[in-house]
Amino acid sequence: MTPEAIKEALKQVKYPGFSRDIVSFGLVRSAALIDGTAKVSLALTTSDPKIPLFLKTEVEKCLRVLPGVKETIVDVAVAPAKAPAGGSNLAGVSGAPKGIKYSVAIASGKGGVGKSTFAVNLACALAQILTEQGRPGRVGLMDCDIYGPSVPLMMGIHARPSVEGDSLIPLENHGVKVMSMGFLVDDNTPVVWRGPMVMKTVQQFVQNVKWGELDVLLIDLPPGTGDAQLSLVQTIPLDGAILVTTPQTAATQVARKGGLMFQKVNVPLIGVAENMSFFVDPAGIRHDLFGEGGGASTAQSLGTALLGQVPLIPEIRTGGDQGVPIVVGSPESEAAETFRQIAHAMLARVAKPTPKE
Repeated sequence: MTPEAIKEALKQVKYPGFSRDIVSFGLVRSAALIDGTAKVSLALTTSDPKIPLFLKTEVEKCLRVLPGVKETIVDVAVAPAKAPAGGSNLAGVSGAPKGIKYSVAIASGKGGVGKSTFAVNLACALAQILTEQGRPGRVGLMDCDIYGPSVPLMMGIHARPSVEGDSLIPLENHGVKVMSMGFLVDDNTPVVWRGPMVMKTVQQFVQNVKWGELDVLLIDLPPGTGDAQLSLVQTIPLDGAILVTTPQTAATQVARKGGLMFQKVNVPLIGVAENMSFFVDPAGIRHDLFGEGGGASTAQSLGTALLGQVPLIPEIRTGGDQGVPIVVGSPESEAAETFRQIAHAMLARVAKPTPKE
């Protein structure tokens, strides 16, 4: 049996909490059958001691049923995903950027809930708060939506990043440092990549971007629970994740799965943000266009907090289209104040983790 045939068989083994297999994620370093002994080497980065043991057991089960296999040897090399106590949360991780105090993922189960719009406005709100505290330029936004990057448009950045040595220099606007695939490809060029290429790009955005000293790095993830998500948690120890959902059941059911994914890989949930929560017409009457209570019920089912409810208003959309988020363009608006409240809540929860709600 060839190494390729063994790897093909190992595609049955899924990484815990994900639908993709360990081969597609690039975790299988070598495979061979020698004198009836199947030898497989895995390499992964995790802080969960149960994951290596689980994968070793599953690989052994898979190998034992292969023709010609009498014995199995499965070697699992594990790189720790946590930093030593007393340093930056990212220090000590091979290749991870230093000087970043907190890293927070912005995620959603499904597309179309305004996750990137939320991430952009939250980043600008954090930048305003930290500037008021005398800490300007301390917020970063990493756009990991490889296939459909929209952050450059929403942040009003249309340049190309410069290179310093082996590192990209993030672009900056509205007090936020930004890196996105949208800076690196032409607007008319689709990104048609398989999983390993997506993983490599996410790793490079973490390891080969000169972020400098940051209080917060927000990471805008694509929808779902696939390559980008797993690559991120293997590359950088996240301090938490915020789930973005709209109120209706079709969104909250999938958002809950996204929350369970983070819990399975030991990323704490900071809370749930309900986007497009309600619309107030010119007469002052509130309309719950997408239902009500979905964000609160999702937070309760996941044992976390509802961080806030962002209203559905045209100004949020136009601000994103024009590259001037509503937090910047209309700082006195109700929506901008909601984003700032969520930013304050996020900072409080990552600085001092709270018990489950």
